[in-house]
Amino acid sequence: MTDLDTAKEKLGSHSVCFCKNGEYFTCDGRGISPLMKLVEDGRDVSGSAVADIIVGKAAAMLFVKMGVAEVYGRVMSKSAAKFLEKNAVPLSYGTLTEKIINRGGDGICPMEQAVTGIDDVDEAYQALKTRLSELKYSKNK
Repeated sequence: MTDLDTAKEKLGSHSVCFCKNGEYFTCDGRGISPLMKLVEDGRDVSGSAVADIIVGKAAAMLFVKMGVAEVYGRVMSKSAAKFLEKNAVPLSYGTLTEKIINRGGDGICPMEQAVTGIDDVDEAYQALKTRLSELKYSKNK
C-alpha cells in the first residue's frame, strides 16, 4: 500500500490526512484552518502524501509551501489542479469542480478569493492569514 493509499483510507471523516513512510496523522477543523495551524506550528510534513476532503487553490498553495509529495482531494477545484501541476506535485481527485463554494452556498470561498491572482506560496500564506483575521474580526463584531 502506498502512502497516498494509506492517507486516502485513513482520511475517513477527518479533514485531512498526511502519510509518510507508512506513518500517518489526521487533522480536523473547518476549511484551511488545520493546514494553517500546521504551517504556523512549523510541523514538518515535507515528502508526505496527503488526502483532503476539499482542495481549492488556497489548500493547494499551502501543500506546496509545506513540500508535500502528492495530493488527493475528494473534491478538487480546477485552479488547485492547475497550481499543483505547475509545481510538479502529483495529484488525483474524486471530483473535479470549477470552483470551491463558500459555506453559505452563495458565492466563491473567501480563501479562494484571497489567493486569486497570486502564484507565490509565501505571498498566498500572508494573504490567507490576513483573510482569516478579517473573517474572525467580522464575526466578533
